[in-house]
Amino acid sequence: MMGGLGYILGLTQAFALFLSVTFLVYVMTILRPYLKQQPDPVGDADQYNWHLFIPCRDEEAVIGGTVRYLRATFPAAHLWVVDDDSDDGTARIVDELAGRDSFVHLVQRKRPEARVGKGEALNAAYRMLDDWLGPDADRRRHIVCVLDADGRPAANMLRVCAGPRLFGDETIGAVQIDVWMINRHDRRPSLNGGRLRNLFGRTLIKMQDLEFRGAISAIQLSRRKSGTVAMGGNGQLSRLSALDKIAGEGRMPWGGSLLEDFELGIQLLLAGERNEYTPDTWVEQEGLWSLRRLITQRTRWGQGTMQCAKYLQDVWRSRHFSGLGALEVLYYLAQPWLQLLGTLIYPIPLLLLCVRVANDPVGMAGWLAEGGWILFAIYASFGILPFLVWGPIYWWKCEPGVGFWRSLAYGVAYALYIYNFYITSWRAFIRVIRRRDGWAKTRRNSEVHTRGRPVAHER
Repeated sequence: MMGGLGYILGLTQAFALFLSVTFLVYVMTILRPYLKQQPDPVGDADQYNWHLFIPCRDEEAVIGGTVRYLRATFPAAHLWVVDDDSDDGTARIVDELAGRDSFVHLVQRKRPEARVGKGEALNAAYRMLDDWLGPDADRRRHIVCVLDADGRPAANMLRVCAGPRLFGDETIGAVQIDVWMINRHDRRPSLNGGRLRNLFGRTLIKMQDLEFRGAISAIQLSRRKSGTVAMGGNGQLSRLSALDKIAGEGRMPWGGSLLEDFELGIQLLLAGERNEYTPDTWVEQEGLWSLRRLITQRTRWGQGTMQCAKYLQDVWRSRHFSGLGALEVLYYLAQPWLQLLGTLIYPIPLLLLCVRVANDPVGMAGWLAEGGWILFAIYASFGILPFLVWGPIYWWKCEPGVGFWRSLAYGVAYALYIYNFYITSWRAFIRVIRRRDGWAKTRRNSEVHTRGRPVAHER
């Protein structure tokens, strides 16, 4: 195959193959600690004081049930529920519960200070806890856990996190636990939808469960080696003393990024704290069955990742990051940009192939017959295998009831599901260029949309 188009085709194929092989090697690297992981010993939760922070904005559909679940499951833990000036009955529900239970605290915010981000809501809870404790508290023994308003932590969460590898180790400043989708077995996630809509919806929920319990869990376990475990927005636990180190005079440990959880983890590492991760306990949250809501959520996450690129220079210069750790953070923060590049590079071989077929169908048929098809087969295999493998792994490690053949279908579905990141990376990039960083909350599946209320909506 000769000519300028042939050289361009070969070059773009080679570059796309390089990116695919690099990612395949990365997946193989993170699989080893994931597949070899053994449970860690638990500890005595009574050695610590536990504080559960629950930021809320228009969460009347779920907050009452969440508070009751948490009080029944963790009777020794204090709940700090932040009402971020909700338009619904969130504050009233929490206030009624707090009036009957001294372990439930309502942190009420009002506009214009309210509704400026999850980080600011969490900072308000931190300041209220700081005032409530007083100066004599042993702040290394006080642990703060951030939960979503629909979060359902496993009953063993406190015992696991008190274990000798986690907060039982005095050098550990923060711990991230696993995340599961609470509605992963729901056959009808869309009550008003038909058969196809519900099939799509429950598959989308399964992909989120597979993503968190499979790929993300494997990434977090591999970060134990690089010392760069990341914090998530749900099931994130930190020592109060660690938060103090980064809070500053304004008493604001959480930053203003759209990815305030990852930002917190980076700031803790820069301050010399160690982060850990455990899959031995988990928090269940609601998976999204709506593709529109999922894309909105992931666009926000992608934009937050782009915003956190400002920490790269500090990470590279910090003595608290090893060379491997700095490279891992660089790779993570580069993901949205690599996805932008991928959308430009990956289609080129196919487009050039179509041009070549149109111009010289006989010559192209001969090239394919002589072995050219092998290049495209390899190209496709390296692009699909890193995602396909997670279906059988999900069956083996997480959900034995799925069965092998269905797990293969999940692997194919996950390979397709991943393409949403190419869409959300471009949407995030456009928002960065336009300097748009305002967001309304993503609507819960159980919420009824009231006309005029901006939910699951970008601003």
